[in-house]
Amino acid sequence: MVKKRGLGKGLAALIPESSIEDVNTDDRIEYIDINMLEPNINQPRKNIDISTIEELAKSIKEHGVLQPIIVRKKKKGYQIIAGERRWRATRLAGSDSIPCIVRNVEDIKSAEMALIENVQRENLNPIEEAIAYDNIAKKYDFTQEDLSKIVGKSRPYVSNLLRLLKLDGEIVDMINDGTISGGHGKALLMLNDKDNQLKLAKQIENKGLSVRETEKLVKKINDNEGISNSKKTNEKKEPQLIYIEDGLMKKFGTRVNVIKKKKKGKIEIEFYNQEDLNRIVDMLIDNEYN
Repeated sequence: MVKKRGLGKGLAALIPESSIEDVNTDDRIEYIDINMLEPNINQPRKNIDISTIEELAKSIKEHGVLQPIIVRKKKKGYQIIAGERRWRATRLAGSDSIPCIVRNVEDIKSAEMALIENVQRENLNPIEEAIAYDNIAKKYDFTQEDLSKIVGKSRPYVSNLLRLLKLDGEIVDMINDGTISGGHGKALLMLNDKDNQLKLAKQIENKGLSVRETEKLVKKINDNEGISNSKKTNEKKEPQLIYIEDGLMKKFGTRVNVIKKKKKGKIEIEFYNQEDLNRIVDMLIDNEYN
């Protein structure tokens, strides 16, 4: 696989003050026919709340479009890079045209810019964000480190988010529609058994369990499995060690066992595949985010 060079280079020029929609004095605003525009296929947000579009349309009818959208020229018409909600609302408001800034960027930059615009506005739920990362990573051969640089997040953050997509499809849907949170999903990932994950997810929904309560149940389930698969000892673990295990388990998203002897001991951190191992190693050596 050939690694793309200079990922993110030039983004500072396109996004001077952390937003791709900052208008420079050199930017020329054009009023483009509403029917000449089409949505960006790389748009991370797939579910757009029609009620928010209707509210925005009312505002546009009264005040007009206060901020131009960003578009790129295509062979026929233009493609929206940022501002799809404004475009939809403007069309709903019955306007014939919309103020635009036309920027000449490659497809890869268009994907980056759409991703950054949405993530920076924090309008994506965890699954939408994870799907956006996953789609763009696959399409452009981006690594998790590439993604982390593009969106300004730590690599462990990106890695943990992408792991949510490995949950059972029913659980993914529950996170996507807000039935349970991304934090619940990360806790469920600490369970090896898929059936246990789904059972606990439904318990979270039915009982309204918090993330912390879910983590405690996950630890209880894992501890019970550990007891059944190993020799049961008569020694009770010190409360302090249990507290440490809880904290480490929450941090690494996997089962952790702290073993203490008279003068020494060891910490065992479980991983389930090579990717999981890489994720944990990244978190251990990534001092910037410790």
